[in-house]
Amino acid sequence: MALFLFTKAILAGKPIDVFNNGNHKRDFTYIDDIVEGVVRVSDKVPQPDPHWSGTSPDPSSSSAPYRLYNIGNHTPVELLRFIDVLERALGKAAIKNMLPMQPGDVPATYADVDDLARDVNFAPATPIDEGIARFVGWYREYYEM
Repeated sequence: MALFLFTKAILAGKPIDVFNNGNHKRDFTYIDDIVEGVVRVSDKVPQPDPHWSGTSPDPSSSSAPYRLYNIGNHTPVELLRFIDVLERALGKAAIKNMLPMQPGDVPATYADVDDLARDVNFAPATPIDEGIARFVGWYREYYEM
């Protein structure tokens, strides 16, 4: 959502709030990679683990037929780099409202996609530069800009 909100604000000449002075890292994932991951996991119905035991549970399996997967780019990017790539794609500088870290926020997050790669042979891999450029192209076309 940051990409959409930042794009809209930058093009309108409005400031964007940059928490932790842009020093935190996030795992930005291109939408096509998310869709591909969802399609792949929905095409492979998991089987229950017949050896699963409630007295010694394995959190990565279950007696029920389900699996939970992280579908993310697994490559955290510093927010200031994300904004820089967006500014270059838009051809316009952002007005940055630099702010401290929000209470309860964390300095870095990223998706562990090992289970996804193992089970469905897929890991999102669209580079940030490519994903943002594609998004900006779509945004300009959709909003006729």
